[in-house]
Amino acid sequence: MNSAQSRKLYDRELKKIENKIARLLVNHNPKSLYEPCSYIMSSGGKRLRPLLVILSAGAVGNEYKKVYNAAVAVELFHNFTLVHDDIMDNSDKRRGKQTVHVKYDLSSAILTGDNLIALAYKSLLKDCGADCRDVIGTFTQGIIEVCEGQSYDKDFEQQKNVSISDYKLMIQKKTAALCETCCSIGAQISGGSDAEIKALSAYGKNLGMAFQIQDDLLDIYGDEKEFGKKVGIDLIEGKKTYLFLKALEKAKGKDKELLKDVIRKQGIKKNQVGKYRNLYSKLGVIEDAEKEIKKYSQKALKELNKLKSSKSKETLEWLIGILIERSK
Repeated sequence: MNSAQSRKLYDRELKKIENKIARLLVNHNPKSLYEPCSYIMSSGGKRLRPLLVILSAGAVGNEYKKVYNAAVAVELFHNFTLVHDDIMDNSDKRRGKQTVHVKYDLSSAILTGDNLIALAYKSLLKDCGADCRDVIGTFTQGIIEVCEGQSYDKDFEQQKNVSISDYKLMIQKKTAALCETCCSIGAQISGGSDAEIKALSAYGKNLGMAFQIQDDLLDIYGDEKEFGKKVGIDLIEGKKTYLFLKALEKAKGKDKELLKDVIRKQGIKKNQVGKYRNLYSKLGVIEDAEKEIKKYSQKALKELNKLKSSKSKETLEWLIGILIERSK
């Protein structure tokens, strides 16, 4: 199966997911609740997580249609985290559009997030059968991990000393855990063996790690229109990303003081982004980040090698390249 065939399979399943999401919140009342829910769910995004559910189900030999509701459930879960994260981060834009709490109000946004996670469980239950304890347990643990990751992320904003291992624990929970959950429940619902579930879960975890470090890289070197948010926003907000922490670890003298200023002032001004971009280049942290992305990508591929050959497996392999080669 070549790249064009993987793209065709991906696009076909993506369209089915989009159609299912579009129908999900139609003709529900009260409008004050369901309009904001529809707004966030229709605001785009890669729909990576539901596709991980579908492809993981296919990789253990089952039909995609048996996990479509579970796939929608993880997208609802993901958007629940986005609504609440935007409130916590006081973000004005998401995917180039107003965030829910800005377009509507704070109370509506909180309730929207609450409703999305309830709808996620309702959707998941349609696919996981009579004996669904393991699937529900995996899904619930995923929510706990994401909340713990977000809490670490907020804690780091106030902490002066954060290590790269601290950062990796945070993204493992905040980003990678959800990808891991998607792959695990797809395989579980489809009757995968313990070995297949373990391999796909590890694939999802490593994919998520690579994806987040690539996101950190794109924040400072990405194309603003394609990336969907302001370039340098992590530095402006004083976020301790992989690139920042690696730069702090390697810098000396005036360069180190310049980086410590970001911590002291809890961020930088927009017109300073170029200066820090140049500093990152000087310290070689771009190459360091690329090595980390490659390392986690190779780990993900190694896990897929434990599975039998299938179109789904090949598309999961293809997906690694697509995600880590997003435009810089």
